[in-house]
Amino acid sequence: MSRSHSYSSTRPSGVTAILAGLLGLAAAVAAGYVPVRIFLDMPAEFSLGALPGWVLVDLAAYLGAGLVLLLGALTTLFRATAGAILLGLGALLAIGALLMEPLSVGVPLARFADAMFTHGGFAMVDRVGLAGLAVLVLILALLPPTFRYLRYRTPSVPMWAGQEAYSSRGW
Repeated sequence: MSRSHSYSSTRPSGVTAILAGLLGLAAAVAAGYVPVRIFLDMPAEFSLGALPGWVLVDLAAYLGAGLVLLLGALTTLFRATAGAILLGLGALLAIGALLMEPLSVGVPLARFADAMFTHGGFAMVDRVGLAGLAVLVLILALLPPTFRYLRYRTPSVPMWAGQEAYSSRGW
């Protein structure tokens, strides 16, 4: 009984994987900017221990999202399948951190969005950019062509091919 395998000899396009990796790098920077900016804007006499617990969880979610997105982007650009999975998890973590932020300070989402768009400045641009990048990275990372490109390995060809490879001459 013979099994026929149909291996495609054409290399899959890496557009979605490379784009997901590059956008993942940008999303990692955007996710890391939020807590760093909050830490830098804190007065010197104020400590992290004085912040409510949910605010600390939200800041940790932003930092975690930035780290997972960075690791996912780098591993995707090095053609590891785990990179696409890490990008998807990092994008979900970033979206979760964005949605949890108004809840962590006890403000309704509509009021928070209104304050961000009227008085937000660069903080608003960063959060809107992170939301857009996270959605794009999530979609691009989980597309089948991304996994097809990351799983593709070039077929190994023997060094000697042709008649010389099967020569009956001895040493």
